[in-house]
Amino acid sequence: MKKWALVTGASGGIGLEIARVLAEKGYALVLTARGEDALGRLAQALERERGAHCLTVALDLGAPGGVDALVRFVAEAGVQPNVLVNNAGMGVYGRFADVDPERIQAMVDLNVGALTRLTALLLPAMLKHGGGRILNVASTAAFQPGPGMAVYFASKAYVLSLSEALDVELRPRGVTVTVLCPGATDTGFMSSARAERSALFKGRRLAKARHVAQYGVAAMERGQRVAVHGQLNRIMALGVRFAPRRLAAAMAGWMVREL
Repeated sequence: MKKWALVTGASGGIGLEIARVLAEKGYALVLTARGEDALGRLAQALERERGAHCLTVALDLGAPGGVDALVRFVAEAGVQPNVLVNNAGMGVYGRFADVDPERIQAMVDLNVGALTRLTALLLPAMLKHGGGRILNVASTAAFQPGPGMAVYFASKAYVLSLSEALDVELRPRGVTVTVLCPGATDTGFMSSARAERSALFKGRRLAKARHVAQYGVAAMERGQRVAVHGQLNRIMALGVRFAPRRLAAAMAGWMVREL
């Protein structure tokens, strides 16, 4: 019987690499993102290189009805995902008052709304079939407020909090929830968030998306609740817990500042 994994935001960056890692582990894949051509290329590569069975569906999960369309696609294909990877997300760089409210709403709808609804809709079948694993991709941004990217940081704090709570609720019923918190990573996020001039990225050595994906999948397989990639990131995430909130916010604002 095939093991199925559903990966959102699979057309590039960490999501693409998670799909590759899961294919190497023998999973059949449902891949979704907005870019149909990129999904098709990935599916063809995984089928050719790994013999992975892949289904693709191009959707904007942040748009009204996007998540429901994905759930219908999965049901009509007769697929029961053993693994759900909530990776789709977006960021917006800039002070809150200067950012287009429509972009802010789109970020909340995708980072928070779509992740929550997709999990809620797929979870009953996981529980009915005796278990499963959920991997939610957050960020080290989840551990403190982030002036300069306030809504993005807040959305990832939501993902961290939700994931930790769900793991406590669901683990006794056979479903584990892992939240992956990478730091600055070499993906398309920097340009899509318009953050090229931010100190968070400019001139820094960025983690490789492949390494982040391998770390996250391994943590998921162990049933680890919170997985912060990178030793320095783990130290900083722990340190923020003990720092005064005013100081944590000021430090994050300094890191996100425009150079």
